[in-house]
Amino acid sequence: MDPNSCSNIEAETKEMDVRSLSASHQHSQYLHKVGIPPKQNLLREFIARVKETLFADDPLRPFKDQPRSRKLVLGIEAIFPIFEWGRSYNWRKFRGDLIAGLTIASLCIPQDIGYARLANLAPQYGLYSSFVPPLIYAFMGSSRDIAIGPVAVVSLLLGSMLSNEIDPNQNEAEYLRLAFTATFFAGITQVTLGFLRLGFLIDFLSHAAIIGFMAGAAITIALQQLKGLLGIQKFTKKTDIISVMRSVWGSVHHGWNWQTILIGVSFLSFLLLTKYIGKKNKKFFWVPAIAPLISVILSTFFVYITHAEKKGVQIVKNIEKGINPSSVNQIYFTGDYLLKGLKIGVVAGMIALTEAVAIGRTFASMKDYQLDGNKEMVALGAMNVVGSLASCYVATGSFSRSAVNFMSGCETAVSNIIMSCVVFLTLEFLTPLFKYTPNAILAAIIISAVVGLIDVKAAILVWKIDKFDFVACLGAFLGVVFASVEIGLLIAVIISFAKILLQVTRPRTAILGKVPRTNVYRNILQYPEATKVPGVLIVRVDSAIYFSNSNYVKERILRWLMDEEEKVKAACQPTIHFLIVEMSPVTDIDTSGIHALEELHRSLEKKNIQLILANPGPMVMDKLEASKFANLIGDDKIFLTVADAVSSCSPKPVENV
Repeated sequence: MDPNSCSNIEAETKEMDVRSLSASHQHSQYLHKVGIPPKQNLLREFIARVKETLFADDPLRPFKDQPRSRKLVLGIEAIFPIFEWGRSYNWRKFRGDLIAGLTIASLCIPQDIGYARLANLAPQYGLYSSFVPPLIYAFMGSSRDIAIGPVAVVSLLLGSMLSNEIDPNQNEAEYLRLAFTATFFAGITQVTLGFLRLGFLIDFLSHAAIIGFMAGAAITIALQQLKGLLGIQKFTKKTDIISVMRSVWGSVHHGWNWQTILIGVSFLSFLLLTKYIGKKNKKFFWVPAIAPLISVILSTFFVYITHAEKKGVQIVKNIEKGINPSSVNQIYFTGDYLLKGLKIGVVAGMIALTEAVAIGRTFASMKDYQLDGNKEMVALGAMNVVGSLASCYVATGSFSRSAVNFMSGCETAVSNIIMSCVVFLTLEFLTPLFKYTPNAILAAIIISAVVGLIDVKAAILVWKIDKFDFVACLGAFLGVVFASVEIGLLIAVIISFAKILLQVTRPRTAILGKVPRTNVYRNILQYPEATKVPGVLIVRVDSAIYFSNSNYVKERILRWLMDEEEKVKAACQPTIHFLIVEMSPVTDIDTSGIHALEELHRSLEKKNIQLILANPGPMVMDKLEASKFANLIGDDKIFLTVADAVSSCSPKPVENV
């Protein structure tokens, strides 16, 4: 194209731009300037920040302007919510809780026996953990629907980590002591997080990572049950899929027991069928709930009358009768195993907490009531601390039992008390009846229970929404399946933190354009009809500017500028004289961020381009003033809106031409 022609086009475009922008400037009678927040006392500002971080829900609000006697009552109710909702408790609610408690008890008893085996503990310890902890939670918990007890994932995690330290077969007593120690410190971890109001820490494990971790753990648990389902006696202690399948196929000719397989596969098919019936028709929710207990009764009776145990069918044999013995003297408070118990307890406590809070929030949203996360942590921690002193291992909220509890019509946490009473009666009178219960039926119950942890639809949704989230999901899944539960958990945490770091260090930026027939400026990728303002580049930064990303933000803005300069030069459009940074999403800035803006300002000055800021927030504006950066670029270069900045600044270079 002819250079003279190009110059004429540019001059005409500038002239038209002057007329249009001058007209808009005349219409704008008054431009609001960005306000500078009043200076705050440093101590007050620090206290306000801490209060907002740790006490965002203002827990002391109900105590305000209350007499001392009322404050005492409110304090007791805050620690023990049962005294608050218990005042309005009636027969109608008890009837719902009674039905729900009996229903979840029929589900929990066979599950507890199986989950104890996952943790490499004797069967009675699973029942112990469904007796004491639910009673404590009923008094201190704030969820109406959550059902407390051992769960598959935590049992597997605990069993895996404990067996890495002590062999449960060669040193059963020491293994048991370490399990109680880990449970004690799991409770201490949970209480500490709740008391110090640090519940936000569990949110660092992303939802996507939890989906992958749970699915991987479900497959690992199911594979571990092949030992009981097939009647294999010599089985690998490793949990990865390759080792397990080698162990399974390596014993196909001499280790499998066809009677055990017949019992296991038959009842597994029955359990899966009942789950399908309950899923298809919500009215029959009780069918999959009572199916495990029916399976235990029928299989136990079958083994008893046929003496199948003499033909190689492995049975539970003995479950100790009586309620929880004290384990106060068995916890390690000194010695080498103290730190090991602490480490295992912290990990198990965090996973148990994540699962319980997620379950509690889910059902609370369904019934439209608020769940206090910090109270939940204190309640869960207290029940595990007390449980560790009464021969229990880590208990938490069970999704399958909570779902049954919800659908059974539970009204309050009394359903946990009913369940606990049934477990008490079982421990006192019914444990001898489980002597001939085949291990195959326990394996079938666990497999049918963990199938629900594999949420394919959720994984597909994660893939559609966020590919990086899916990487976290897949990484956690593969880590658990091909390595171990601990490795999968570590991968999940690492990827979750990597995502946070990536978002912090590489924030999004966007080029803005003017939406037709408005004074609104939006991302031109989201709004293709939005037009760029000639001679002006408008960039939005979608993050706080800190030391971790300040250099990137500066370089990214300059790169946008270089790209835009090349485009306008090729299209013979007016050269860029103003760069407007839209700072509405910039919630905060530190000294590194200020320094980056100063460097950006110097770089633009060399190009004869003026830096303009639009709508910095109060925190940002305060720091711009304190650092004298506002004086450096000029107070008249900071505007309330992008529209104000465009209408006030863009004509100036044209008028000087």
